[in-house]
Amino acid sequence: MPTWVALLRGVNVGGKNRLPMKEWAAGLASLGLKNPRTYIQSGNAVFESPRKDARRLADSIAKQVETAHGFRPHVLTLTAARLNELIAANPFPEAASDPKSLHLYFLSATPARADSTALDAAKADSERWSLYEDAFYLHAPAGIGRSKLAAGAEKWLGTPATARNWRTVLQLQAMCLVD
Repeated sequence: MPTWVALLRGVNVGGKNRLPMKEWAAGLASLGLKNPRTYIQSGNAVFESPRKDARRLADSIAKQVETAHGFRPHVLTLTAARLNELIAANPFPEAASDPKSLHLYFLSATPARADSTALDAAKADSERWSLYEDAFYLHAPAGIGRSKLAAGAEKWLGTPATARNWRTVLQLQAMCLVD
């Protein structure tokens, strides 16, 4: 049975859209998803399911959260195989040694018209970025807290996104390997 990753956007941030991870795992199980497990409070889960359509799976998860918790998060789902592809495609492998400086933005779709001029204009001298299909990689050695590029990336990419630092990305990969 395929292993899936679900990523929520904007939960448990600043007291808004509270979603206890144990309750979310139970909600995933209520959908018939097998062996759901979560990682940290920002909405990361791994589970098994024979389902094949990522968008329909994301929609059913969003509806379940809305029914149980009163808000509908943006949910992005991808297979463990796709996660592995995105990790292997990392254009900044040397940055992985400082995983808090490397971020992977999971995009809802491959951008039709990413504004690379705006992305480059917002980039600090120390920052690098790369777009690969439905993924945006950002190496921000000074952090993303004040990064204009990080703040505007979604707008300039033109598609909803949710970002994870490299430590979280690798932890999700490790969770996918657990039986």
